[in-house]
Amino acid sequence: MKILLLGSGGREHALAWKINQSVWTNPLYIAPGNAGTGLCGINVPIQVNDFEGISAFCKKEKIEMVIVGPEEPLVNGLYDFFKADPELADIYFIGPSKEGAQLEGSKAYAKAFMDRHNIPTAKYREFNASNFEEGVKYVAEHPLPIVLKADGLAAGKGVLICHSNVEAVSEFELMIQQSKFGEASKTVVVEEFLDGIELSVFALTDGKDYVILPEAKDYKRIGEGDTGLNTGGMGAVSPVPFATPGFMFKVEEKIIKPTINGLKQENIDYKGFVFFGLIKVGNEPYVIEYNCRMGDPETEVVIPRLENDLVGLFVATAKQELGEMKINIDRRPAATVMAVSGGYPGNYEKGFEIQGLKRAVPEGSMVFHAGTSNQGDAVLTNGGRVLCVTSYGASVHDAAQKSLDFMDRIFFEGMYYRSDIAYEFAPKF
Repeated sequence: MKILLLGSGGREHALAWKINQSVWTNPLYIAPGNAGTGLCGINVPIQVNDFEGISAFCKKEKIEMVIVGPEEPLVNGLYDFFKADPELADIYFIGPSKEGAQLEGSKAYAKAFMDRHNIPTAKYREFNASNFEEGVKYVAEHPLPIVLKADGLAAGKGVLICHSNVEAVSEFELMIQQSKFGEASKTVVVEEFLDGIELSVFALTDGKDYVILPEAKDYKRIGEGDTGLNTGGMGAVSPVPFATPGFMFKVEEKIIKPTINGLKQENIDYKGFVFFGLIKVGNEPYVIEYNCRMGDPETEVVIPRLENDLVGLFVATAKQELGEMKINIDRRPAATVMAVSGGYPGNYEKGFEIQGLKRAVPEGSMVFHAGTSNQGDAVLTNGGRVLCVTSYGASVHDAAQKSLDFMDRIFFEGMYYRSDIAYEFAPKF
Protein backbone atom coordinates (compact mmCIF):
# COMPACT_ATOMS: atom_id res chain seq x y z
CA MET A 1 0.00 0.00 0.00
CA LYS A 2 1.35 3.43 -0.97
CA ILE A 3 1.17 5.69 2.08
CA LEU A 4 1.68 9.44 2.54
CA LEU A 5 2.33 10.76 6.06
CA LEU A 6 2.06 14.53 6.54
CA GLY A 7 4.26 16.38 9.04
CA SER A 8 7.85 16.99 10.07
CA GLY A 9 8.17 16.61 13.85
CA GLY A 10 9.08 13.98 16.42
CA ARG A 11 5.50 12.71 16.29
CA GLU A 12 5.84 12.05 12.57
CA HIS A 13 9.22 10.30 12.96
CA ALA A 14 7.70 7.99 15.60
CA LEU A 15 4.70 7.30 13.34
CA ALA A 16 6.97 6.75 10.32
CA TRP A 17 9.15 4.36 12.33
CA LYS A 18 6.07 2.31 13.24
CA ILE A 19 4.39 2.52 9.82
CA ASN A 20 7.63 1.36 8.19
CA GLN A 21 7.41 -1.90 10.22
CA SER A 22 3.98 -2.74 8.77
CA VAL A 23 3.42 -5.54 6.28
CA TRP A 24 1.06 -3.14 4.45
CA THR A 25 3.65 -0.44 3.72
CA ASN A 26 5.19 -0.19 0.27
CA PRO A 27 6.40 2.54 -0.01
CA LEU A 28 6.06 5.26 2.69
CA TYR A 29 6.33 8.93 1.73
CA ILE A 30 6.62 11.73 4.31
CA ALA A 31 5.85 15.37 3.48
CA PRO A 32 7.91 17.35 4.27
CA GLY A 33 9.57 15.08 6.87
CA ASN A 34 12.94 15.56 8.59
CA ALA A 35 16.32 13.85 8.69
CA GLY A 36 14.89 11.06 10.84
CA THR A 37 11.81 10.30 8.75
CA GLY A 38 14.15 9.99 5.78
CA LEU A 39 15.50 6.83 7.43
CA CYS A 40 11.99 5.29 7.40
CA GLY A 41 10.73 6.31 3.96
CA ILE A 42 11.01 8.91 1.22
CA ASN A 43 10.79 12.59 2.18
CA VAL A 44 8.83 14.79 -0.23
CA PRO A 45 9.27 18.62 -0.22
CA ILE A 46 5.58 19.51 0.15
CA GLN A 47 4.26 21.59 3.06
CA VAL A 48 1.31 20.29 5.10
CA ASN A 49 -0.99 23.18 4.10
CA ASP A 50 -0.21 22.97 0.38
CA PHE A 51 -3.45 21.21 -0.48
CA GLU A 52 -2.90 21.48 -4.25
CA GLY A 53 0.64 20.10 -3.96
CA ILE A 54 -0.57 17.21 -1.79
CA SER A 55 -3.40 16.49 -4.22
CA ALA A 56 -1.10 16.46 -7.25
CA PHE A 57 1.38 14.16 -5.51
CA CYS A 58 -1.34 11.71 -4.43
CA LYS A 59 -2.71 11.52 -7.98
CA LYS A 60 0.73 11.15 -9.57
CA GLU A 61 1.96 8.45 -7.16
CA LYS A 62 -1.43 6.72 -6.78
CA ILE A 63 -1.35 7.11 -3.00
CA GLU A 64 -3.75 4.74 -1.21
CA MET A 65 -3.62 6.11 2.35
CA VAL A 66 -3.00 9.58 3.81
CA ILE A 67 -2.16 10.01 7.51
CA VAL A 68 -2.17 13.55 8.87
CA GLY A 69 0.22 14.23 11.77
CA PRO A 70 -0.35 17.90 12.76
CA GLU A 71 -3.62 19.68 13.47
CA GLU A 72 -3.43 22.68 11.15
CA PRO A 73 -4.28 20.98 7.81
CA LEU A 74 -7.15 19.17 9.54
CA VAL A 75 -8.57 22.38 11.02
CA ASN A 76 -8.15 23.94 7.56
CA GLY A 77 -10.25 21.17 5.99
CA LEU A 78 -7.88 18.78 4.21
CA TYR A 79 -10.26 15.84 4.76
CA ASP A 80 -13.13 17.76 3.14
CA PHE A 81 -10.82 18.80 0.29
CA PHE A 82 -10.08 15.12 -0.42
CA LYS A 83 -13.70 14.01 -0.21
CA ALA A 84 -14.77 16.75 -2.65
CA ASP A 85 -12.38 15.48 -5.36
CA PRO A 86 -13.55 12.26 -7.09
CA GLU A 87 -9.92 11.28 -7.78
CA LEU A 88 -9.02 11.53 -4.08
CA ALA A 89 -12.27 10.58 -2.34
CA ASP A 90 -11.50 6.84 -2.14
CA ILE A 91 -8.07 7.28 -0.54
CA TYR A 92 -8.04 6.02 3.05
CA PHE A 93 -7.73 9.23 5.08
CA ILE A 94 -6.71 9.21 8.75
CA GLY A 95 -7.86 12.46 10.29
CA PRO A 96 -11.22 14.09 11.00
CA SER A 97 -13.35 16.36 8.85
CA LYS A 98 -13.08 20.13 9.26
CA GLU A 99 -16.01 20.08 11.67
CA GLY A 100 -14.51 17.24 13.70
CA ALA A 101 -11.21 19.12 13.89
CA GLN A 102 -13.06 22.03 15.51
CA LEU A 103 -12.78 20.05 18.75
CA GLU A 104 -9.20 21.36 18.69
CA GLY A 105 -9.60 24.35 16.41
CA SER A 106 -12.13 26.14 18.64
CA LYS A 107 -12.11 25.99 22.44
CA ALA A 108 -15.66 27.40 22.48
CA TYR A 109 -16.87 24.68 20.06
CA ALA A 110 -15.25 21.98 22.22
CA LYS A 111 -16.76 23.33 25.46
CA ALA A 112 -20.24 23.51 23.90
CA PHE A 113 -19.83 19.93 22.63
CA MET A 114 -18.88 18.77 26.14
CA ASP A 115 -21.88 20.61 27.57
CA ARG A 116 -24.24 18.92 25.13
CA HIS A 117 -22.94 15.46 26.00
CA ASN A 118 -22.45 15.91 29.76
CA ILE A 119 -18.70 15.41 29.61
CA PRO A 120 -16.95 16.66 32.78
CA THR A 121 -14.94 19.86 32.23
CA ALA A 122 -14.29 23.19 33.96
CA LYS A 123 -17.17 25.69 34.15
CA TYR A 124 -16.76 28.41 31.53
CA ARG A 125 -18.10 31.44 29.67
CA GLU A 126 -17.05 32.74 26.26
CA PHE A 127 -16.67 36.37 25.23
CA ASN A 128 -15.77 38.42 22.15
CA ALA A 129 -15.92 42.06 21.06
CA SER A 130 -19.73 42.03 21.08
CA ASN A 131 -19.99 41.29 24.82
CA PHE A 132 -16.58 42.62 25.87
CA GLU A 133 -17.83 44.85 28.72
CA GLU A 134 -19.81 41.98 30.20
CA GLY A 135 -16.65 39.89 29.97
CA VAL A 136 -14.56 42.50 31.80
CA LYS A 137 -17.05 42.52 34.69
CA TYR A 138 -17.15 38.69 34.75
CA VAL A 139 -13.34 38.41 34.80
CA ALA A 140 -12.98 41.17 37.42
CA GLU A 141 -15.25 39.29 39.82
CA HIS A 142 -14.16 35.71 39.02
CA PRO A 143 -12.63 33.56 41.81
CA LEU A 144 -8.85 33.07 41.52
CA PRO A 145 -6.89 31.66 39.83
CA ILE A 146 -8.67 32.28 36.53
CA VAL A 147 -7.93 30.62 33.19
CA LEU A 148 -8.12 32.56 29.88
CA LYS A 149 -7.98 30.59 26.63
CA ALA A 150 -7.75 31.93 23.10
CA ASP A 151 -10.53 30.20 21.17
CA GLY A 152 -8.46 29.32 18.08
CA LEU A 153 -5.11 27.69 17.37
CA ALA A 154 -2.30 29.67 19.01
CA ALA A 155 0.67 27.28 18.66
CA GLY A 156 0.26 26.12 22.25
CA LYS A 157 0.63 29.64 23.66
CA GLY A 158 -2.99 30.75 23.96
CA VAL A 159 -3.69 29.63 27.54
CA LEU A 160 -3.06 31.98 30.48
CA ILE A 161 -3.49 31.28 34.20
CA CYS A 162 -3.94 34.57 36.05
CA HIS A 163 -3.50 34.91 39.82
CA SER A 164 -5.03 38.37 40.22
CA ASN A 165 -8.19 39.90 38.78
CA VAL A 166 -6.25 42.99 37.65
CA GLU A 167 -3.87 40.80 35.63
CA ALA A 168 -6.81 38.81 34.24
CA VAL A 169 -8.70 41.92 33.08
CA SER A 170 -5.52 43.29 31.48
CA GLU A 171 -4.82 40.04 29.61
CA PHE A 172 -8.49 39.69 28.63
CA GLU A 173 -8.35 43.16 27.04
CA LEU A 174 -5.06 42.39 25.27
CA MET A 175 -6.48 39.18 23.83
CA ILE A 176 -9.74 40.57 22.46
CA GLN A 177 -8.99 44.23 21.74
CA GLN A 178 -5.27 44.08 20.96
CA SER A 179 -5.27 40.66 19.24
CA LYS A 180 -2.53 39.31 21.52
CA PHE A 181 -2.82 35.90 19.83
CA GLY A 182 -4.04 37.22 16.47
CA GLU A 183 -7.28 35.81 15.08
CA ALA A 184 -7.13 33.02 17.67
CA SER A 185 -8.09 35.35 20.54
CA LYS A 186 -10.99 37.19 18.88
CA THR A 187 -13.06 34.93 21.13
CA VAL A 188 -11.84 34.13 24.65
CA VAL A 189 -13.00 31.25 26.82
CA VAL A 190 -12.87 32.06 30.54
CA GLU A 191 -12.64 28.97 32.74
CA GLU A 192 -12.56 28.08 36.40
CA PHE A 193 -9.14 26.77 37.52
CA LEU A 194 -9.00 23.03 38.21
CA ASP A 195 -6.36 21.94 40.73
CA GLY A 196 -4.99 18.51 39.94
CA ILE A 197 -2.45 16.54 37.92
CA GLU A 198 -2.57 16.28 34.13
CA LEU A 199 -2.30 13.34 31.76
CA SER A 200 -3.03 12.56 28.11
CA VAL A 201 -5.27 9.75 26.90
CA PHE A 202 -5.52 8.73 23.24
CA ALA A 203 -8.22 6.95 21.28
CA LEU A 204 -8.38 5.96 17.63
CA THR A 205 -11.94 6.08 16.30
CA ASP A 206 -13.65 5.16 13.06
CA GLY A 207 -16.59 7.40 13.99
CA LYS A 208 -18.55 4.43 15.31
CA ASP A 209 -16.19 2.40 17.50
CA TYR A 210 -12.86 3.15 19.12
CA VAL A 211 -9.73 1.61 20.62
CA ILE A 212 -7.76 3.15 23.49
CA LEU A 213 -3.99 3.54 23.13
CA PRO A 214 -1.52 3.74 26.05
CA GLU A 215 -1.88 6.90 28.15
CA ALA A 216 1.01 9.33 28.71
CA LYS A 217 2.13 12.33 30.74
CA ASP A 218 4.25 15.07 29.21
CA TYR A 219 6.47 17.77 30.74
CA LYS A 220 5.75 21.19 29.26
CA ARG A 221 7.97 23.55 31.26
CA ILE A 222 11.46 24.36 30.03
CA GLY A 223 13.07 24.18 33.48
CA GLU A 224 13.85 21.37 35.88
CA GLY A 225 11.14 20.76 38.46
CA ASP A 226 8.49 22.05 36.03
CA THR A 227 9.61 25.69 36.18
CA GLY A 228 9.94 28.41 33.56
CA LEU A 229 8.17 28.95 30.26
CA ASN A 230 5.84 26.50 28.58
CA THR A 231 7.20 24.58 25.59
CA GLY A 232 5.81 22.11 23.08
CA GLY A 233 7.02 19.38 25.46
CA MET A 234 10.38 18.48 27.01
CA GLY A 235 9.68 14.80 27.59
CA ALA A 236 6.98 12.24 28.31
CA VAL A 237 6.34 8.96 30.10
CA SER A 238 3.96 6.02 29.56
CA PRO A 239 2.20 4.45 31.39
CA VAL A 240 1.19 7.06 33.96
CA PRO A 241 1.66 5.59 37.46
CA PHE A 242 -1.30 7.46 38.97
CA ALA A 243 -3.69 6.38 36.18
CA THR A 244 -5.02 3.33 38.02
CA PRO A 245 -7.41 0.84 36.37
CA GLY A 246 -10.27 2.34 38.42
CA PHE A 247 -9.44 5.86 37.27
CA MET A 248 -9.08 4.77 33.63
CA PHE A 249 -12.48 3.04 33.85
CA LYS A 250 -13.95 6.43 34.82
CA VAL A 251 -12.11 8.07 31.91
CA GLU A 252 -13.64 5.63 29.45
CA GLU A 253 -17.16 5.72 30.87
CA LYS A 254 -17.44 9.47 31.58
CA ILE A 255 -15.30 10.92 28.79
CA ILE A 256 -14.28 8.62 25.93
CA LYS A 257 -17.63 6.87 25.34
CA PRO A 258 -19.71 10.09 25.52
CA THR A 259 -17.28 11.81 23.15
CA ILE A 260 -17.38 9.11 20.48
CA ASN A 261 -21.16 8.72 20.90
CA GLY A 262 -21.50 12.51 20.58
CA LEU A 263 -19.59 12.51 17.29
CA LYS A 264 -21.85 9.73 16.02
CA GLN A 265 -25.09 11.39 17.20
CA GLU A 266 -24.13 14.68 15.55
CA ASN A 267 -23.07 12.98 12.29
CA ILE A 268 -19.58 14.43 12.53
CA ASP A 269 -17.25 12.60 10.13
CA TYR A 270 -14.33 11.55 12.30
CA LYS A 271 -11.85 8.79 11.42
CA GLY A 272 -8.64 9.37 13.31
CA PHE A 273 -7.08 10.14 16.68
CA VAL A 274 -8.80 11.87 19.56
CA PHE A 275 -6.36 13.27 22.13
CA PHE A 276 -7.99 13.82 25.52
CA GLY A 277 -6.03 16.35 27.57
CA LEU A 278 -7.22 15.45 31.05
CA ILE A 279 -6.74 16.55 34.65
CA LYS A 280 -7.24 14.29 37.65
CA VAL A 281 -8.96 16.26 40.41
CA GLY A 282 -9.14 14.08 43.51
CA ASN A 283 -9.94 10.81 41.79
CA GLU A 284 -12.19 12.29 39.08
CA PRO A 285 -11.20 12.99 35.43
CA TYR A 286 -12.04 16.30 33.71
CA VAL A 287 -11.32 17.34 30.12
CA ILE A 288 -8.98 20.33 29.80
CA GLU A 289 -8.90 20.17 26.01
CA TYR A 290 -9.39 17.97 22.98
CA ASN A 291 -6.85 17.63 20.19
CA CYS A 292 -7.64 16.07 16.81
CA ARG A 293 -4.28 14.31 16.43
CA MET A 294 -1.61 12.58 18.49
CA GLY A 295 0.49 14.60 20.93
CA ASP A 296 4.17 15.44 20.64
CA PRO A 297 6.26 14.21 22.52
CA GLU A 298 3.62 11.75 23.81
CA THR A 299 3.59 9.87 20.49
CA GLU A 300 7.26 9.07 21.05
CA VAL A 301 6.34 6.94 24.11
CA VAL A 302 2.85 5.76 23.13
CA ILE A 303 3.69 4.34 19.69
CA PRO A 304 6.73 2.32 20.87
CA ARG A 305 4.41 0.59 23.41
CA LEU A 306 1.84 -0.32 20.73
CA GLU A 307 2.38 -3.90 19.55
CA ASN A 308 -0.31 -3.87 16.82
CA ASP A 309 0.42 -3.27 13.17
CA LEU A 310 -0.42 0.45 13.01
CA VAL A 311 -1.35 0.47 9.33
CA GLY A 312 -3.68 -2.46 9.99
CA LEU A 313 -5.41 -0.32 12.63
CA PHE A 314 -5.63 2.56 10.13
CA VAL A 315 -7.20 0.31 7.49
CA ALA A 316 -9.78 -0.85 10.05
CA THR A 317 -10.40 2.81 10.93
CA ALA A 318 -10.98 3.81 7.31
CA LYS A 319 -13.32 0.82 6.74
CA GLN A 320 -15.17 1.36 10.07
CA GLU A 321 -14.06 -2.05 11.36
CA LEU A 322 -12.31 -0.94 14.56
CA GLY A 323 -14.90 -2.77 16.65
CA GLU A 324 -13.21 -6.01 15.57
CA MET A 325 -9.73 -4.91 16.71
CA LYS A 326 -7.99 -5.56 20.03
CA ILE A 327 -5.10 -3.40 21.19
CA ASN A 328 -1.94 -5.15 22.39
CA ILE A 329 0.38 -3.09 24.59
CA ASP A 330 4.02 -3.70 25.45
CA ARG A 331 4.09 -3.94 29.25
CA ARG A 332 7.47 -2.19 29.44
CA PRO A 333 7.27 1.46 30.57
CA ALA A 334 8.78 4.03 28.21
CA ALA A 335 10.15 7.55 28.67
CA THR A 336 11.42 10.13 26.22
CA VAL A 337 13.73 13.10 26.80
CA MET A 338 13.71 16.01 24.32
CA ALA A 339 16.82 18.00 23.36
CA VAL A 340 16.15 21.60 22.30
CA SER A 341 18.05 24.50 20.77
CA GLY A 342 19.65 27.08 23.04
CA GLY A 343 17.19 29.92 23.71
CA TYR A 344 14.07 27.82 23.07
CA PRO A 345 11.14 28.48 23.60
CA GLY A 346 12.30 32.03 22.84
CA ASN A 347 14.63 33.00 19.98
CA TYR A 348 17.12 30.36 18.91
CA GLU A 349 19.59 29.70 16.10
CA LYS A 350 19.58 26.64 13.87
CA GLY A 351 21.90 25.00 11.37
CA PHE A 352 24.30 23.43 13.90
CA GLU A 353 25.68 19.98 13.14
CA ILE A 354 24.49 17.22 15.48
CA GLN A 355 27.27 14.94 16.71
CA GLY A 356 26.86 11.40 18.03
CA LEU A 357 23.98 10.17 15.87
CA LYS A 358 26.18 7.55 14.22
CA ARG A 359 26.89 5.84 17.54
CA ALA A 360 25.17 2.50 18.06
CA VAL A 361 21.91 3.06 19.92
CA PRO A 362 21.63 0.66 22.89
CA GLU A 363 18.99 -2.07 22.69
CA GLY A 364 15.75 -0.76 24.16
CA SER A 365 16.43 2.86 23.14
CA MET A 366 15.65 4.83 19.97
CA VAL A 367 16.23 8.35 18.65
CA PHE A 368 13.36 10.31 17.10
CA HIS A 369 14.14 13.47 15.13
CA ALA A 370 11.95 16.58 15.48
CA GLY A 371 13.61 19.71 14.08
CA THR A 372 16.40 18.33 11.90
CA SER A 373 17.53 18.52 8.29
CA ASN A 374 20.19 16.92 6.09
CA GLN A 375 23.17 18.65 4.54
CA GLY A 376 25.17 16.05 2.69
CA ASP A 377 26.16 13.43 5.25
CA ALA A 378 25.61 15.84 8.15
CA VAL A 379 22.42 16.22 10.20
CA LEU A 380 21.72 19.81 11.26
CA THR A 381 19.41 21.41 13.81
CA ASN A 382 16.34 22.88 12.14
CA GLY A 383 13.94 23.82 14.92
CA GLY A 384 13.39 24.58 18.59
CA ARG A 385 12.79 20.99 19.61
CA VAL A 386 15.54 19.06 17.82
CA LEU A 387 15.37 15.37 18.75
CA CYS A 388 14.43 13.03 21.56
CA VAL A 389 15.68 9.74 22.97
CA THR A 390 13.05 7.18 23.98
CA SER A 391 13.86 4.11 26.07
CA TYR A 392 12.10 1.20 27.68
CA GLY A 393 12.79 0.50 31.34
CA ALA A 394 11.71 -1.38 34.45
CA SER A 395 9.80 1.78 35.48
CA VAL A 396 9.16 5.14 33.84
CA HIS A 397 11.94 6.63 35.99
CA ASP A 398 14.36 3.87 34.97
CA ALA A 399 13.38 4.40 31.31
CA ALA A 400 14.08 8.14 31.63
CA GLN A 401 17.53 7.42 33.10
CA LYS A 402 18.33 5.14 30.16
CA SER A 403 17.27 7.87 27.73
CA LEU A 404 19.52 10.35 29.55
CA ASP A 405 22.45 7.92 29.37
CA PHE A 406 22.31 7.93 25.57
CA MET A 407 21.43 11.63 25.33
CA ASP A 408 24.77 12.34 27.05
CA ARG A 409 26.50 10.99 23.93
CA ILE A 410 24.76 13.42 21.55
CA PHE A 411 25.92 17.02 21.12
CA PHE A 412 25.11 20.18 19.16
CA GLU A 413 25.90 23.80 19.94
CA GLY A 414 23.49 25.26 22.51
CA MET A 415 21.90 21.87 23.22
CA TYR A 416 19.70 21.73 26.32
CA TYR A 417 17.53 19.02 27.84
CA ARG A 418 15.87 18.37 31.17
CA SER A 419 17.59 15.74 33.29
CA ASP A 420 14.59 15.29 35.60
CA ILE A 421 11.91 13.76 33.36
CA ALA A 422 9.81 11.37 35.53
CA TYR A 423 11.32 12.98 38.66
CA GLU A 424 8.08 12.65 40.64
CA PHE A 425 8.06 8.90 40.01
CA ALA A 426 11.60 8.29 41.31
CA PRO A 427 11.82 5.45 43.85
CA LYS A 428 11.66 6.66 47.44
CA PHE A 429 14.12 5.10 49.86
